[in-house]
Amino acid sequence: MDFSIDNRTRALRDQIRTFVNDVLLPLEFRADSYDQHENISESLLRELRAQARANGLWALQMPRERGGGGLFIAQMAVCYEEMNRSIFGPVVFNSAAPDDGNMILLNKVATPAQKDQWLQPIIEGKVRSAFAMTEPAPGAGSDPSMMLTSAERAGDRWIISGRKWFITGAEVAAHFILIARTSADSRRGLSAFLFHADSPGWRIVRRIQIMGPEEHGGHCEIEFDGLEIPDEHRLMEVGDGLKATQIRLGTARLTHCMRWNGMARRALELAVAHVNTRKAGGNLLSAREGVQWLLGEAAMKLDIARLLTMRAACCMDTGDFARPEISMAKIAASETLHHVVDTAIQLHGAKGYSRDTLLEWMYRYARQARLVDGASEVHKMVVARSLLETGSDIWNWKSQPAEPTTTKE
Repeated sequence: MDFSIDNRTRALRDQIRTFVNDVLLPLEFRADSYDQHENISESLLRELRAQARANGLWALQMPRERGGGGLFIAQMAVCYEEMNRSIFGPVVFNSAAPDDGNMILLNKVATPAQKDQWLQPIIEGKVRSAFAMTEPAPGAGSDPSMMLTSAERAGDRWIISGRKWFITGAEVAAHFILIARTSADSRRGLSAFLFHADSPGWRIVRRIQIMGPEEHGGHCEIEFDGLEIPDEHRLMEVGDGLKATQIRLGTARLTHCMRWNGMARRALELAVAHVNTRKAGGNLLSAREGVQWLLGEAAMKLDIARLLTMRAACCMDTGDFARPEISMAKIAASETLHHVVDTAIQLHGAKGYSRDTLLEWMYRYARQARLVDGASEVHKMVVARSLLETGSDIWNWKSQPAEPTTTKE
């Protein structure tokens, strides 16, 4: 089993590392780098995105013919991890949620005309996007079959009614992917649609205040009251909404893991730097056995999360849906991020709890990782179902071709 990376991926990783170290990390400690929601300011983001594009580090997950880098998913795992050693990294390189998952879905399933209209502007960074699926109770949460938002056909148009919430990025998004109910069928009752923010018949009810730093556009509650969507803006076939959701969330969950592994690495880097310079009782903290135990456990858990993430990425590159593999990676990466940041804070003492480091920012951000795109408990159920259905086969090593089955060249 080969865990090495090819020369192109290594070169890209090194380029990203240099950009992160030299350009992004120094900006994290400047108050004027942030907006009111503790994310990178829009003016600074525009400057940095131009630099990333000029350095050939733009939208690496997208096909080359559309201006991206043409990376396979396993290559993305290496590069995304390196990007998120900076809290600004993913959005600077146009690899942040929710645009990342939306671009990947549209690239896979949209028609050529839809790609030109809805995908290309996101790739180019001209617009942002949102994925509208989750609803307030008793509507759809982790169970899409509970979907209440409806799409009723009226000739060549669809009329949308209902409510969504925790829609990431909705306040700044121009392009939306909407999942709505089109029939009572338990498997094919949902459909996917595309609409523009300028369309009448919908509104943002509120930007939901959350515990941690926010993505651009926040997490919003939105209401549909007669939004009209032309049938040509339907994504996939009628009844394919659940399929579209599964396609999007599979890769999106895994790219979250890639980014979280990068943030956990950064937290450990901060912890190691601190214990290698801070003394207590005349000795460096790093010389203390108890400190070494904490660091060793954190490093081990992080490497487990990285390996599970890479295994799932390699499986997906062969065309496998990799559902249990993605769920295992999602559980491990999200819970490890929380554990590693908590350990780094503990090792820093009061300084870690203050805003003199980035750790308190990371800690508040990390808590949501165990909830977004499915809570840990939901993913444990996915793993359990796979075990119950396949038995010991869940642990079989899979044969993989020398190259991924799909290409983005």
